[in-house]
This record gives sequence, structure tokens and C-alpha cells, in this order.
Amino acid sequence: MSERHPLWELASQAPEQPGVYLFSDGRGRVLYVGKAKDLRRRVLSYFGREQPVKTAQMLARARDLQFVVTRTEVEALILENQLIKQHRPRYNILLRDDKTYPYIKLTTSEYWPRALLVRKVEADGNEYFGPFLGHGTAARLMDLIRMYSQVRTCHWDLKPEGTLPRPCLYFSMGACLGPCVAGLTTREAYLDAVREVRMLLSGKTGKLGKVLQQRMWEAAEREEFERAARYRDLERAVKALAEGQVAELPGKGSFDVFGVEGDGRDVTTVVLVYRQGKLCDKREYHFEGAEVPADGAFLSEFVPQFYEANPAVPEQVILPFAVDEPEALQGFLAAKAGRGVEVLVPKRGEKRKLLELAQENAGESFRLRFRHPAREGERLGAEVQSLFHLPNPVLRIECFDVSHTGGEAAVVSVVVWEKGKLAKREYRSFNVKTAKPGDDPAAIAEAVGRRFRRLLAEGKALPDLVLIDGGPTQLAAARQALAKVGCQLPVVSLAKRFEEIYQDPGQPPLRLPNNHPVRLLLQKIRDEAHRFAITRHRRRRRARRLATQLLAVPGVGPTRARKLLAAFGSVDGIRAASEQELATVVGRKLAKAVKAAVSREKA
Repeated sequence: MSERHPLWELASQAPEQPGVYLFSDGRGRVLYVGKAKDLRRRVLSYFGREQPVKTAQMLARARDLQFVVTRTEVEALILENQLIKQHRPRYNILLRDDKTYPYIKLTTSEYWPRALLVRKVEADGNEYFGPFLGHGTAARLMDLIRMYSQVRTCHWDLKPEGTLPRPCLYFSMGACLGPCVAGLTTREAYLDAVREVRMLLSGKTGKLGKVLQQRMWEAAEREEFERAARYRDLERAVKALAEGQVAELPGKGSFDVFGVEGDGRDVTTVVLVYRQGKLCDKREYHFEGAEVPADGAFLSEFVPQFYEANPAVPEQVILPFAVDEPEALQGFLAAKAGRGVEVLVPKRGEKRKLLELAQENAGESFRLRFRHPAREGERLGAEVQSLFHLPNPVLRIECFDVSHTGGEAAVVSVVVWEKGKLAKREYRSFNVKTAKPGDDPAAIAEAVGRRFRRLLAEGKALPDLVLIDGGPTQLAAARQALAKVGCQLPVVSLAKRFEEIYQDPGQPPLRLPNNHPVRLLLQKIRDEAHRFAITRHRRRRRARRLATQLLAVPGVGPTRARKLLAAFGSVDGIRAASEQELATVVGRKLAKAVKAAVSREKA
């Protein structure tokens, strides 16, 4: 950006201290929140060099710049995270996915405590257990609480005396002691049940299992076999849960491994969660249209937000590349965890292998989310529409290419790209009939006219863009052919030599960078049209030469040649037929000569 930007003067007066800066628009809406070790140096960097497209767009809208000075980088990172949550700035990476780890809350501040599944820990005087990792662990615990303890899980605000006229369905199902109705239970019995829930949530499943076994035998001695079977099933469920339950308990092998994949537009992040040395969870986050590279700057924004939403901070955080200001991130994580946290970028060893696994998962998740043909087709179609200033989204492209050998057996191919993939069932080819041999523009015009005359007559869908393989001459021929059949469609051509795109025969061509998505798409479609045209041309050339070879056989004229084609379906069928099979059509003597002729053609 130039120093003429209206905020440059304000940026040059920024303090040379750690802190947070906020760009805002003309209405006072925060556009971007950032942190810095040196505020002046950081904000001036926005105006002294060319910026990525997303940053340039933000600066174009920015009309105000504010600073908040902090004592340390860690304080700046904490404040940045809070301000991002508060303002949800448009140009920050925002963790929108509601994927926080679950907790189970015992409302011990209430007279009749409840067990609730929650996503946020609050300083409200109640007891919280977790966070619980893995798939469905917390939900299975809640099921056990209802089945076994009968502690209530409803949202009723009950009075100590129990004033409701009748209990809810949970009581009838045996999933609640019914404190809502006077006389159904006592406070002592209810608090005993709460203590057993606390035992379950604290991981004392072995002790709880012994209690359940004892109750099972006691019920069996009283010949209450249905109740005994229930205690037996509960004891087995508790045992099974203990084997798979993973709550966040710092210890050996507690680490999160981050993998990141992106293409400069979209980004996917995968977090592999290891506890006690075992992989127990995988979390993935997708950022569509982020317009940022998948690098350390991205992770600097993502990682703090991830641990703000999921406060289960492990002993080690393993990243694929270094983040900006790693000391600040390490201090932020230590403050969240209440202990030291290592931030590693391993280059070798076992942790490096785990990092490669996370990267592989991120790549696969990115492909499934952003490279699905339909989604990719919509994105590419939107870019084609924007580049060529077309009125409608481009979901279907038809491409024409001509192939011949010195003018012989000219064929024009039509291939179709639709909604992100090549629609091979809709490919067509045209044998050139009226154009002079070697006149490619005339061959293109003939095929375009025949193709769209038929589409219009049959009322079939027309493409959003017509692509011609060639330069301005072929482009002009295609446009004239479309005009003759009364069809108004956007047409462009792609010339092979420099991969130039012509939109108008009288205008200079458009040259896109080698990695431009529109150029790569048009090249892909053009190359497929070329392949298909060559295939059909070679088939036609072989057929013509075989027909000439057949007619050269003494005794084989047009009538017998037609009989052979009718009997065996094609020239390939004649070639594949045995001499005895040919003899049934043209006799033994001619069959031998025909077989020799087609065999020479194949060689």
C-alpha cells in the first residue's frame, strides 16, 4: 500500500510497545483485530509493501485505527482473543464451528441437584466433570446416570418441598426419583444418589462396580430377579465405559497434533487428540473463503481460539510449522492450563510421524470438503463468470476441437464440462462434410452450426460458455456460425502456443498466470477435446482406408462391401471375423482376399 493511505499518519504514531490494534470502517465496525510485540512496527508494515488480496480489501475499507497497550505479549494475545470473540471481525479467522468438548455439571448449589450436559464451565458454585473426549462418552455417562442413579436431568426449578401434582415421564420410566412431587423420595436418599453420580464422574468406576455387584446379589437373595438383572447390566455398562472413558487428566502422553491444508482460498485444520498416549479424538474445522495461506500466521490466530473454546490444554501442542511470536502463544496456553505447556514443531522422530498423520488427515478432509466436484464446479464457474464478466454463473462449458491428417478424415469433437466434472456421456463428434480439407475455421463453423441448430430444435439445455481450441480466426468462425442459427452465447478461444485466451477477434488476448484456476480449467477441457478429436479422427481414417482396401480386392465392389459391414457391424468387426465367418457372406475365395487386406491395414 502507498503511504498516502489516510491511516498511515496514525500508524506512524503508534506506541513501540506490546499490545492490540483494531482497524474499523467508517461506521465504527471493527474489521480486524491483531496483536504485536511492537505496535508501531507491526501496523506500519501494512502500508510499506504489497499486501495479500484479503488484507488489501480490509485496508481499502478501514477508516480508523485504535491501539490498546499491554504489559506483555501474552496479555496482548489474551486481549486479542477476547476482542475477536466480542467483535467477530470480518477479516479475522473466526472459529465458528460449535465443537467444544462436553462437561457434565452437578448443580450442587440446588436443593435437589441435577446432572446436566453442558459445553461451558462457569464460576457458579456447581461441580463440573470433564471435559470428556472421544465420541459419545459424555452422552453414555448421562444415559448411565438416568438408568442407575435416578438423579434428575430435567430443567425444572424445584422447590424443597416438591410442589408438582404428579411426576414426569422420567419417573415412570425409572429414570428419576421424583423429587418434584412430595413423598416420592427423601433428601437423604436423593443425596446418596448424587454421591454415587459423583463417584461415577470422578472415574471411581471400580468402586462403583463393587457397589452394583453387592446390590445385585442382595436383590437376587430377595428373589427380586428383575432388579438384580438391572444391577448386573448396569455393572457391565460401567465396566465397559471405564475402558473407553477419556476425561482430560494431564499425564504422560497428553498432546494435541495440528494438521493444516489450504490452497490460498480455503483452509482445513485437523486436530488429533492424544491422551495417555492414545488417540482418542479427531476434530476438524473448515474455513471457506478465508483467503489466507495455511501457514504460521493462520495458526497464530486459530490455536488461541481453539483453546479458548476447548480449555482442555494438553502438556504438548504439536504444530506443522512455527507460529508468529511462539513465546506469546506458549504463555497464553500456560495461563489457560495453569502449568507449563510445550509448543513443538518436530523435525524427526515419533512426534514427526504423528504430525505427518495429522497433515494427511487435513489433506483428505480438505479434499472431501472443498474438492467435491459439485462444490469445486460452482467455485470455478464463479471465477470464470467473474473473469469474463458474464451475466450468469458458468455451470456448463462445451469445447470444440478439430483433428485431421493433412486434411484427410477431418473430425470435430465436442466435449462437455458440467458442474465440476467432464460429462463423457454427452460427448459428440462431427465428420466434416462441407468444409475444404485443411480449413480448420470452416470445419469449426460447420460443427458449431450443426451442434446448436440441433440443440435449439430439440429444446435442450445450452452451455453457459463455448470454448474453441484455436486463435482469433477460429473464434470468429464459431461466432458467425452461432449467429447464423440465431444463438447468442458467450464464446472464447484458447490458443495452444502461449495459452492465450481470446474473447474478441479484434482485441488483444488475455494471458493468465500458469497457476490461475480459470486457465487450468480451460486447459483441462481443451486437452480433453483434443484427445477425443484425435481418437475419433483415427477411427474414421482407419475406416476410410479399410474401405479403400476392401474395394481394391478383385471381386469386392460397393454392394459386397456394404454386405460385409451389415453382417459384422463395423470395420473392426470385419477385422475380428475369421476367414470362415467372412466366407458365409462373400464366399471362400473372396474371404481369403478380404482377410489378407484387413490384416495388412491392421499392421
